[in-house]
Amino acid sequence: MLSVAVAIVVIAVPGLVTGFAAGLRGWALAGLTPLLSYAIGGLTGPWTAAVGWSFTPLTYALSTVVFAAIAFGVRKLTVRRWAPEPEPGLWARRGHLAVVACLLFASAVGVYATLLGLGHIGALPQGFDAVYHGNAVRYIADTGDGSLFGTGHVNWYGDAPPVFYPNAYHLLAAVTYRLSGTSIPETLDANTVLLPGLLALSLVTLVREFRGRAVLAGAVALTAVAPVMGVYESMERGPLLPFALGLTLTPLGAVALRRYLERVAPDTGLVLVLAAVGLLCVHSSTLFGGVLFAGPLLVQRWLGGWRRIGRDLLALLPIAAVSLLVAWLQLFGALGLANSAVPYYGWPSEWRATTALGALLGFQHQEAHPQIWLSAALFLGIVFFTRAGALRWIGLTAAVTGLAYMAVASSNAPIVMALSRPWWDDPYRFFAMAAIPLCVLAAHGLASTQAWLCSRIPRLPAVAVAVVVLLGFVLLSNGLYYRSNGARVSTGYQAADPSKLRVTPGEAAAMEELGRLAKPGEWAMNDRFDGTAWTYALSGVRTVAAHFDETFPPSDAILLANHFRDYATDPSVRAAVQRLNVHWVILGKPSTEPDKPYQPGLIGLAGEPFLREAWHNSDSVIYRLQP
Repeated sequence: MLSVAVAIVVIAVPGLVTGFAAGLRGWALAGLTPLLSYAIGGLTGPWTAAVGWSFTPLTYALSTVVFAAIAFGVRKLTVRRWAPEPEPGLWARRGHLAVVACLLFASAVGVYATLLGLGHIGALPQGFDAVYHGNAVRYIADTGDGSLFGTGHVNWYGDAPPVFYPNAYHLLAAVTYRLSGTSIPETLDANTVLLPGLLALSLVTLVREFRGRAVLAGAVALTAVAPVMGVYESMERGPLLPFALGLTLTPLGAVALRRYLERVAPDTGLVLVLAAVGLLCVHSSTLFGGVLFAGPLLVQRWLGGWRRIGRDLLALLPIAAVSLLVAWLQLFGALGLANSAVPYYGWPSEWRATTALGALLGFQHQEAHPQIWLSAALFLGIVFFTRAGALRWIGLTAAVTGLAYMAVASSNAPIVMALSRPWWDDPYRFFAMAAIPLCVLAAHGLASTQAWLCSRIPRLPAVAVAVVVLLGFVLLSNGLYYRSNGARVSTGYQAADPSKLRVTPGEAAAMEELGRLAKPGEWAMNDRFDGTAWTYALSGVRTVAAHFDETFPPSDAILLANHFRDYATDPSVRAAVQRLNVHWVILGKPSTEPDKPYQPGLIGLAGEPFLREAWHNSDSVIYRLQP
């Protein structure tokens, strides 16, 4: 668990120091800390690359000092001219303790459910996206290249077009990898197990900022880690690690926005800038998701007085200008990707709109059974909706994100495809975004039930009623659905028959062995569709194919994939091998997909005179290329 402890330090310390210097305290400081850390790392990597510096743990530490110093200066300037920010409604000490207890319990349940799915810290994710993230973290750690196009160089090198990818997740994971000394899979898993707890913390902070009662904050911590279509589906499918991380941090955009609009000042403005930029640095779609989530907050504010519209928009102009200035590398990279030749096909529709609505209300996406007790809590939240007070806007957020999911799930109309492009028209992502406000409404249902019971039976202690309601929800939901959620995660990491895995233990052993055999700088020829695309992440040895993705591969990769077996007779093959410094060949088990056998240039290599077998097991073989 060393990697988990190091990941917590990497995610917590820079944001904690900077947030404290900016004047954040209490729950606001605790909740915004992770997002501030990702803003610091996400800005530092690309800007250091732009000036020719390496991104290392030392660079990250020094940039923290710089950001903290700026925050301290801005705060000092602010307190001399602006009144202190208004304090949230106070909870009693026992209220704070109760919320902390609920948050710790919910986080423990989320960690346990995730570990059930992983099997152990260090399990290799089997999905399509994970290999990119693993290789990207290794690339940053090895090269110090924190640029927004650097992580794509592992697979799209040479004459391949550059690939933009927001890299705050990879930058902080690279620091964790360097400091912990563990493997890349352990580093990825260490960040993954923290996701449910991060979401619970974000939503508790949201409730606190909007003056919610302590029982509501405790309830939202529990409901945050319960739905399968929240972070757990994103862990299983892909896994979509940066998206899932951004999902857990999205509610914090509303926290920073409210703090700024309630007290327009440089210190709250700085926090809002860092929050918005942090969401963008994690993933481009996260900022759009933050707008969908927090936009209804503005609607509720403006319905309370139309004069606020002009004042708020005027106050947000400098925030937009500063954010554009400090994050223009990310913004222009994202715009370039949207206008590039990368194909955009979207995802097929899942079902009819009415079926999609039923899935939302049942917290049931691809599961055999609905999460019925979450649905019951959501029903109560709708019944008691008028009691939501300052959080009534969350109902509009639920409606907007829910309707967006229904549209994407049921239609491939051009307008739907165009509006959903930041999320690749993916129903899974829209369902996950809709789950967040639905969790808040479900928590509101539990808290309102407690308040209703107290009003009906005033002789009962409020604390006892809260314990009964929340504990009852935990018990009725079978421990917040930890077993079914863990089972969902497991399909992305485990298999009853290990030979059916996309990357088998035998292939992983071969890739690690290649790391011991190869000299620094030597590359390996491999198949794009077996598990050996993970070779760089697991061993540090570069491979000709470093992703399952077939989009715009380098010309040398195409040539070798089709004609490597002609090495002895084809000068162009030998020239490509020399250009890439290929000294090895590693082959795993052929892909189980019917249309993805070994690529043509890798069929029938056994016995070729220009190859000498150096190592093999039941799943893999390593050859050394002979002069």
